[in-house]
Order: sequence, then C-alpha cells, then structure tokens
Amino acid sequence: MLAKLRRLSAREVIAILTAHGFVEARQRGSHIALQATDEDDKTPTVIVPNHKEIRTGTLRSIIRQSQLPRELFESE
Repeated sequence: MLAKLRRLSAREVIAILTAHGFVEARQRGSHIALQATDEDDKTPTVIVPNHKEIRTGTLRSIIRQSQLPRELFESE
C-alpha cells in the first residue's frame, strides 16, 4: 500500500526537485518551470504552481513528470 503524500507548498516541492538535479528555468505568472538533463540528454520540464499548498492531483502529476521516486514526497 502506498503511503500518503504530504501536504507540500511550492517552495518545498521546488526544494526537493532542486536537490535532485532540477534548476529553475523560468517563471510566468504564478507558475515556475524547472528543468533537468537526464542521461539520455533529454530535458524533462516540470511546471510547479507557486501556491501555499499543492493539490494532491497536481503533486502526483509533478512526481510523474519529474520521474523521481514517490517516496521523496510521502509522509513518514
């Protein structure tokens, strides 16, 4: 069974992503784009809304796009 996702702010999500190789590429309005270069020279882009609390569905989408393990975003 999967553990529950934590309630995270945009800053907390961005901190997790930057710790795993993503860098802030640009910002337009309240959305921040982060990019990373993987081993295949592809550049996955993840858009994070700059909100106090990221909704669960949006967080799941961010996890899927970033290709990072879900455990990084789960409650302990």
